[in-house]
Amino acid sequence: MTPADAPPVLPPASPPASLRRRLAIWLLAALALAGAAYGARNLILGQPVQIVAASRMDLAQTVVASGHIISPQRVSIGAATTERVARIPVQEGQSVRRGDVLVELVDEDERAALAQARASVAQAEAKLRQLREVGLPAAQQSLAQAEANALQSRQSFERNKTLQARGFIGQSQLDEARRALDVAESLVRASRLQVQSNAPSGSESAVAQSALDQARASLRAAQAKLDQMVILAPVDGVLIARSVEPGNVVQPGKELMALAPAGETQIVVQMDERHLAEIAPGQKALASADAFPGERFAAELVFINPGVDAARGSVEVKLKVPAPPGYLRQDMTVSVDIEVARRAAVLAVPSEGVRDVSGAQPWVLAVRNGRAVRQPVKIGMRGAGHVEVTEGVTAGEALISSANLQVQAGQRVRVVAATKIP
Repeated sequence: MTPADAPPVLPPASPPASLRRRLAIWLLAALALAGAAYGARNLILGQPVQIVAASRMDLAQTVVASGHIISPQRVSIGAATTERVARIPVQEGQSVRRGDVLVELVDEDERAALAQARASVAQAEAKLRQLREVGLPAAQQSLAQAEANALQSRQSFERNKTLQARGFIGQSQLDEARRALDVAESLVRASRLQVQSNAPSGSESAVAQSALDQARASLRAAQAKLDQMVILAPVDGVLIARSVEPGNVVQPGKELMALAPAGETQIVVQMDERHLAEIAPGQKALASADAFPGERFAAELVFINPGVDAARGSVEVKLKVPAPPGYLRQDMTVSVDIEVARRAAVLAVPSEGVRDVSGAQPWVLAVRNGRAVRQPVKIGMRGAGHVEVTEGVTAGEALISSANLQVQAGQRVRVVAATKIP
C-alpha cells in the first residue's frame, strides 16, 4: 500500500462539554477543600508569624543629617613689581610647603642696587670708625698741645708784666705777650670744641651715625626689592591654577597662580532645630559622600551656630574631618551620622518589633501562651535598627514582627521563623 492509499490521520476527539464542566467542578472543590483545611489548620494550630526577640546590647543613638564639604579658600599669588619672569620651578597640581619658590623674576638691576647699598654702608661705617679711632685722639692731642702753649704764654706774660713794672721792658713788649696769651687761650677753646665734636655724643659723630643709618636703610630697601624678585608660597597647599610662563612680563595686581591652602576640611550641615538638645561639640560622627556611598570616614562636631534659621527651622552645624580621604572636593554633598548617645547592656528590640514608635503610646505584639498579646511599652533611646525598651518586655521575649500586619491582638499564633536583624 502506498502512502497515498493510507487512510488519513484524524486529530483526537475533544472531550464532551459535560466532561469539561465536571473536571472544573472537581478542581474548584479540591481548592475549596484545601483552603478549608489550611484555615482549619491555622484555626487549630494558630496563624504563622515571624518574630523578633528582645535582647541586651550596647546601643548608640545617632542623628542623621545631610551637608556639604568646605575647605580653606584659595590664595591668589601675584608679583609686587613689574618685571620679566626668569624661572618657574613648580607645576600646576603640585603640593608646596610654605617658603617654597614659586616664581623667580629677572633681578640683575636689584642685585646691582644691593651691592651699591652695601658699599655705602661700608663707607659710612668707615667714616664713623675714623672719627672714633683717629679724629677724636687727634683732637685730644691738639687740645693738650694748645693747653701747654697757653700755659707757656701765661707764664711769659706774667714775667713780662713783672719786668715792665720794674722798668726793664716797655709797654709794647707787654702788649705782645698779652696777644700771644690770648691766641693760645683761643686755640685751647677751639681744641676743646673739636674734642667735643668728635666725641661719641658730639655733632661730627652724630652726622656720621646719621649717614650710617641712612645707608643701612637703603640697604634694607635694596634687599627688600631683591626679595620681591622671588615669589614664595605663603602657606602649605596645592597649586590649583597657573597663568604665567617664563619670559612673561608680570605686573602688580595680576594673579599668577592660585594656591589651595592645606587646612582643616569641614562639613557644614543644616540640622533640624529639634535636635539641638541632643547635639554637643566633641561628638563623633561617620560621614559618607553621595558620590562614594560605600566609603565612610570619621568626623567630629566642632561648632553649633548660636542662631536658628527661622525660615527653615534649622541650625548650622560644622564638623571637622581629621583625616579627609583623597576623593573629597569642595561643596561635595555628604551624609552624616552623629552619635549623640551611647549606653551599654540596654534591653533593645529590633525596630520592626515596636509599633507606633513615634506615637504617644508605643506597643508590641508579644507571643504569650500561643496568642498575640498587645503590650504597651516605654521606650528610651533609638539606635541603628534597634529601640531601647525600658518597660513592658523582658529579655528573650518573642515579639511579632510588624511584617505580620494581618495578625490581631488575641489571635492564636504559631512561630514559623525569626526575623534576622543585623
